[in-house]
Amino acid sequence: QVQLVESGGGLVQAGDSLRLSCVASGGTFSTHTFGWFRQAPGKEREFVSSIRTTYTYYADSVKGRFTISRDNAKNTVYLQMNGLKAEDTAVYYCAARRSELGFYSIRDLATYNYWGQGTQVTVSS
Repeated sequence: QVQLVESGGGLVQAGDSLRLSCVASGGTFSTHTFGWFRQAPGKEREFVSSIRTTYTYYADSVKGRFTISRDNAKNTVYLQMNGLKAEDTAVYYCAARRSELGFYSIRDLATYNYWGQGTQVTVSS
């Protein structure tokens, strides 16, 4: 079983930056695809970004501002968030699925079977 632990959330002002981290354990890090999803109050959980090996994907709302990366030696996935906006306020979740799924529905949260507890990001304006 893959266990995921997120960290790095906090309260920041619009325009600030944050880097979220997701540490994975209990599985083979290199054989999994990782994603970041977020859920704002009153809204459905939505796709933010995913990474499979060196391939990255972003929601249109964050493209150009957020960067996903992974450090295989540290079993850690990162989400660098720059130019934060009030609408980025949400609980951010790290998720994982088997890499052998390829790029099939890589933006669909229903295809990810391992989830972290989430970390709160609040952006004030």
